[in-house]
Amino acid sequence: MAQPRTRRPARPREEVYAAARTAIAEHGLARLTMAGLGEQLGMSAGHLLYYFGSKDQLLLETLRWSEAALGEQRSRELARHDVPVLERLARYLELYLPEGPGDPRWALWIEVWSRSPGTAELREGQLDIEAPWQDDLTALLDEGRTTGLLPATTPVPDRATQLRALLDGLAIPLAIGLPHTTREAALTQATSAAHALLGL
Repeated sequence: MAQPRTRRPARPREEVYAAARTAIAEHGLARLTMAGLGEQLGMSAGHLLYYFGSKDQLLLETLRWSEAALGEQRSRELARHDVPVLERLARYLELYLPEGPGDPRWALWIEVWSRSPGTAELREGQLDIEAPWQDDLTALLDEGRTTGLLPATTPVPDRATQLRALLDGLAIPLAIGLPHTTREAALTQATSAAHALLGL
């Protein structure tokens, strides 16, 4: 009599997200297959599709997971009112920008941005994941205005949006490894531009 087959336990979602982030950063979403990812994790492609539905959904959930821990750190550090606003702004810039070429977190962002024009679900998810970055920066700049660091007339939400757009523009060349781009230079440029934008 044949022995009953033992079912292989499902991998924790964190393990799936970590493997997906690494694979996407190395090869891009187009070359990622559910079968290949499943083989790497000891799971079937059907099992992955059952939980995520599509590669786009896997991408979105992997990005959400990737941002979660960093988001907790960002919110915690920016909420430290014993630290001057400018020091916390500098820390925000550091956390926002890629660590360097091929940064896995930024590889996910670039994939989401490139695919979101054709997918409402990705666009909505992207906005949901971006919102805490905007909210935390807006709160920080509002504190700067309240404490007199920024002029009382500073349009805080507009400045936060402009500053994030500037950071995205500095981040993408660094993340994709364009020649002559470095994290140090991007941080210097971000700091200088942020101070100019805020009238400091």
